[in-house]
Amino acid sequence: MKISNETKIGALTAVAITILILGYSFLRGNDVFSSSNKFYAIYQSVDGLSVSKPVLVNGFPIGHVSKMELGQSGHTTVEFKVDSKYNIPVNTVARLVSTDLLGSKAIVFELGDSKQYKENKDTLQADIQGSLTESLQPIQTKAENLMNKLDSSLAAINKILNPNFQRNVDRSFNSIANSLQTLEGTTKKIDNLVGAQTGHINGILTNTEDVTASLKVSAANLNKITGNFDRFSTDIANGNIKQTLDNANKAMADLQATTAKINSNNGSLGLLLNDQQLYRNLQSASNNLDALFIDLKANPKRYVHFSVFGGGKDK
Repeated sequence: MKISNETKIGALTAVAITILILGYSFLRGNDVFSSSNKFYAIYQSVDGLSVSKPVLVNGFPIGHVSKMELGQSGHTTVEFKVDSKYNIPVNTVARLVSTDLLGSKAIVFELGDSKQYKENKDTLQADIQGSLTESLQPIQTKAENLMNKLDSSLAAINKILNPNFQRNVDRSFNSIANSLQTLEGTTKKIDNLVGAQTGHINGILTNTEDVTASLKVSAANLNKITGNFDRFSTDIANGNIKQTLDNANKAMADLQATTAKINSNNGSLGLLLNDQQLYRNLQSASNNLDALFIDLKANPKRYVHFSVFGGGKDK
């Protein structure tokens, strides 16, 4: 049987069209050779998500995005085709996540722990995770600030590393070298001086040791004096100070009583001190006695008569 060329061309055209349709359907995310379940989720924003993006569970693909439709409210309904051999619990969350720094998105199913499973064409709980770019925004800001500071530091270093500064640095290093040489010479002089005065230094150290020994002896004596003072204080504390004070108070009371009697008109001493008439009489008697002594010295014969031979008659 001979097949005409027209028939061959028609068959090839049909096969090509079939392959083209199947390839287009596959590229759109439709798996035409395996059974799958459809699930839906509603997102406020699907930036970076497109049809045929994978549906992952712990990084393993179990399906893909098969359709996306914008609703009148501005929310987007996303259809997922998941291999029918995988059970999806009812509390599973379909989270829209970023997969790279370029903003590409994928759907990650966070399987719940429920024993009940979603049926075909059920709607899942939707969630959107922040993009990696948004997560890295604080790091980017810090990096920009760091770059600005680094740029300022480099500018400052460029200003520092000018020819004038380099010349100043060279002069500074030369000055430091001269200072080190001077310090080395001074150190040698000090070494020579110490070597020459070693005997005196040893004598000073010996005297210092003697003084230290004397201080130790003095410290021992001071400890003895302190002990004696402590014993003296203890003896005073243990003595009958109260009785001594009582006796002193009694003596003071007796003295006060005696003084009071002297100040009063009782007794001879009191009268002598307080009676003015007695005082005047005693003064008058003293004056008369004084006049008598004066007259006695002036006229002794008036009061004393004596004769060597006993011939006197007048007495």
